[in-house]
Parts: sequence; C-alpha cells; structure tokens
Amino acid sequence: MIRGVHTMFYSSDAEGLRAFIRDKLGFRATDVGDGWLIFDLPEADMGCHPLEEEGEPPSGTPDISFYCDDIHQTVAELKRRGVEFTDGIADMGYGLVTHFKMPGDFEVQLYQPLYEK
Repeated sequence: MIRGVHTMFYSSDAEGLRAFIRDKLGFRATDVGDGWLIFDLPEADMGCHPLEEEGEPPSGTPDISFYCDDIHQTVAELKRRGVEFTDGIADMGYGLVTHFKMPGDFEVQLYQPLYEK
C-alpha cells in the first residue's frame, strides 16, 4: 500500500535549489549519486481544493507549500539564513501565510496552520 509521497521541483537551477533546500531550509538528504539529493521530508498533509476564483490556477495544477508551528520565528530564522521573502505575513483564514523565493524561479508558500492537525 502507499506509504509516502514523493514531491518534485523541476528547476532551471537544480544544483542551486538542492543547496538551498539543504543549507537554508535545513532538510537532511541522501545523495543517490552525482550530487542528486533526495530529501527526507518532515510530516506532511495533502489538501484537495476546488477551483474558487477566476485567475486561480487551472484544474490539474499541483502545489507544494511548507508549514510551521510559529511563522514569526520561522521567518526570522530563515531570513538570518539569507532566505528572501516576497511578502509579509497575512491571515488567510486557514493559516498565517507568506511566500519566499527559491533558486530556479520558484515562489513557495510558508504558513502556520490555524486548524488543528
């Protein structure tokens, strides 16, 4: 039976992105050869969202977000590590949300859930 989820970022700067995830986000990884890192992920969850508004991503669009227990503390730590945030923290109902840049032209959501896990 299924025992996990494998996520993937396709990047124009895969080497830089791997270093960012390892060094800035602090994820442990296994080098499966030639610097190809497979990262050990912390706990995860998955949502299935309906299309809500015009301009939202089209049906069939996957999305990867990171979440944390204390967004203010996490943002401060990531900024100390040189992570660039693209907006402030906003209450979106489901959580306190911000976004940061990763190599290869990614902008990724970081949020603190306001729901019980």
